[in-house]
Amino acid sequence: MNLRRDVFQAIADPTRRSILLLVATHSMTAGAIAANFDTARPTVSKHLQILTECELLKQEQSGREVYYHINAKKMKEVADFIEPFRKIWDDRFNKLEAIMKNYKPKK
Repeated sequence: MNLRRDVFQAIADPTRRSILLLVATHSMTAGAIAANFDTARPTVSKHLQILTECELLKQEQSGREVYYHINAKKMKEVADFIEPFRKIWDDRFNKLEAIMKNYKPKK
């Protein structure tokens, strides 16, 4: 059975978000990524597989090593989807801040 992975299901997991943060600045091997977690290496490999299937990570072969790096195009798609929601909440917080500035407690 071939499961289609959803990007938002993938980033819902805190370990996978941590992996994305790790490889955001530079490519890393699976072993280097796994060294940052207190879980079994196969568990980290499964997280890497899910992130790769969702195209949030790309794999690049260099000799015998496989390096994982961020797929910036896919991350931009996620950011573009979230942007309208961020704007809505920014507007709501700005309105709340304006109300609070004018609030005078009763004595």
